[in-house]
Amino acid sequence: MSWASHRRSRLKCLSFTLSALFALVPTLLCASALAQALEKIPACSVVPTTWGDGDSFLIQTKGGIQHTVRLYGVDCIEMHVTDETDARRLRAQRRYFGVSEVGGSPQASIALAKETGKLAAAETARALSQPFTIHTSFADARGDAKFKRIYAFVTTADGEDLGERLVRLGLARAFGVYRETPDGKHYDVYREKLRDLELRASKKENGIWAKTDWDKLPSERALQRDEEAELSLAKGSKKISPAAVFDVNSADRDQLLSIPGVGEVMANRIIQGRPYTTSDDLGKVEGIGPKTLESLRKYLRTTPQ
Repeated sequence: MSWASHRRSRLKCLSFTLSALFALVPTLLCASALAQALEKIPACSVVPTTWGDGDSFLIQTKGGIQHTVRLYGVDCIEMHVTDETDARRLRAQRRYFGVSEVGGSPQASIALAKETGKLAAAETARALSQPFTIHTSFADARGDAKFKRIYAFVTTADGEDLGERLVRLGLARAFGVYRETPDGKHYDVYREKLRDLELRASKKENGIWAKTDWDKLPSERALQRDEEAELSLAKGSKKISPAAVFDVNSADRDQLLSIPGVGEVMANRIIQGRPYTTSDDLGKVEGIGPKTLESLRKYLRTTPQ
């Protein structure tokens, strides 16, 4: 082969390679956006506040930037009850742990639950007294529209996952939004690990599990499921204002809960599945079938990511 022919052949191969690469760019960018890679932020510290609790608190990076962090996968008992939503959540938590009738009155049970919430906050403060690391993709975790929170994994100075620590000590339940972990484990793996830790904590009677009424726990959880189903039916008969159309990629939990037929579990799953390119992507969320998807289209829109 002559030098000229060889050069033409090389150029042709290079042209094909570049064309193939450019064709892949949109796909690679899309995959990158959907993956929402976690960013590692070391040497963080806790900023004391009056509202922080075990699973949601203010942190400051080494560079002085502050973020309100919400832990992935765990739910500590409410210690600040300021509205009806908080009260309903506290009741659901008491039923989950089977302590609704502890002490012989609702007041005693509520006091016990709130005290456990305070213990969780104290444990978080103690565990994060030394510089710690967070991993976050800055996914929005607002509990309400007043301020922004971001979901994050938090690793203590001694290398322990804070969420796992709280569940292991019986100060939180395995409940909430999950995603792939910093070490690449699938979110299902992380969720099942937390559930196993919860089971072990209950057997050892750690934390609030020491007060669980095991004979009444099944009926308490059943009552909670029945009430949630009833609330869903009631909300389904109400009409949301045509102006109340939310962006599925940024709506907070309370906004999602205001949609007919959306309960806390489904709201968490919707948040977990972000980002969505089109409303059709909601059909991939567990529990959302064709009928539910069609209903959700009236209340949710998507914006380009």
